[in-house]
Order: sequence, then structure tokens, then C-alpha cells
Amino acid sequence: MTTGDLLNIHPTELKFPFELKKQSSCSLQLTNKTDQYVAFKVKTTNPKKYCVRPNTGVVLPGATCNVTVTMQAQKEAPPDMQCKDKFLLQSVVAPTAATAKDITTEMFNKVDGKVVEEFKLRVVYIPANPPSPVPEGSEEGSSPRASVHENGNQNTSLFCTVKGSPEEAKEEALEAWSMVTKLTEERASALQQNQKLRQELELVRKEISKSRAGGISLFFVVVLVGLIGILLGYFVKRT
Repeated sequence: MTTGDLLNIHPTELKFPFELKKQSSCSLQLTNKTDQYVAFKVKTTNPKKYCVRPNTGVVLPGATCNVTVTMQAQKEAPPDMQCKDKFLLQSVVAPTAATAKDITTEMFNKVDGKVVEEFKLRVVYIPANPPSPVPEGSEEGSSPRASVHENGNQNTSLFCTVKGSPEEAKEEALEAWSMVTKLTEERASALQQNQKLRQELELVRKEISKSRAGGISLFFVVVLVGLIGILLGYFVKRT
């Protein structure tokens, strides 16, 4: 906290969580230490980059005012995440019962021995997504593809590595699809041939059954004719 004769300022640095292409904000708390009305004004070296609400105002005796500073989305990060932007907070005693509408630029001019307190605040960028710490017991160069449990069993990791360009991956996918289609067609053809063979086998079985039936009938006819011949010969001899 920075302490002046008029205001206490907290924090003393403007810390912005930095993430590309995203806005970020931070807040200032201005506390009036006096029993007088205090007017303030916030300036920056890069006004197009930041939005300050409110950038001017009046803090009542003993009261606190919150100021929000918003940084516009940035397309690229500065070298080493170091920012050279600065903010200047000016404060001065204001007339009793003054409001934000009563603030003018001339109020902050250092003339006629007027006391104008000024505090400089620097900007600090904080990575919005800091890298996660390395788990204890892990060693550099160790493979994350498998982990061994206390019972000695080894679990296959869910990690996978994609190699090659998107074009190569697309070609491999097309080849795999072609192979699946070919195997499906071959299976359908095999099933059709199997069904055809079953039908032909059934026809052969029927033909064999008919042949067997015809052979048995002829056999009985021959036997019957033979018996008739024997009987006729027997009667001819008797006569």
C-alpha cells in the first residue's frame, strides 16, 4: 500500500493476467485519509491500450473508491513478458460536496502553491495459464506411455502420438476404408457361394434318395418274377 497525505493506494502495481486475444482487468482501491473531499485523476502512457473506469472522481472523507483498469486484448506478447507502460494517479483537495461533474483539468495544475500528489504505478503481466509442476518422482526422459502399479501390473497409457501431416492421415484413412469395403464384399461373396453349395448339395441328396428308391423297386420285381418262374416249373413237372 502506498500512503500519501491524501490517499492510500492499493496495490502499488497493476497486475494483469496476460493471455493473447483476451481482455484482462485489475482494480485499485483509493482510500481517503482526510476529513476533506479529495479529487483524483488517472493517466496512462498508453491510453489506447487501457480503459480506466472511473478515470476521474471524488473520494469522500474516510471513504474508499474502487477503480477498474481493463487492458484490451493483445495480439502478441512483449519480450520476456516485460511491460513498459506506466500509470500516474493525481490527487488534490476538492471543494466540499464536490462531485465527479465538478472535476476539471485545471484542478490538477501545480500553480499558486497548490499541492497535487502524484503516484506512479507500473504494469506487471502475469501468465494466465502457468505450466503445471512436474509430478514428484518423475525423471526427465521417462516415457509416459505406461505406469506400473504397486501390484506389478502395467497399465497402458491413454496417450497417443499422431505422426505425419493431415494429408497423410487422410490418405491412410481412405486406404483403411477401402480395405474395409473390400473385406465386406469378399465376405458377402463367400456367404453367397456357401448358400449356392448348400442348395446343390441338397439336390444331390434328393437324387441319391430317388436312385435308392428305384433300385429297391426293381429288386423286388426281379425276385417276384423268379418266384413265379419256380412255381410254374414245379407245376409243369407235376403234370
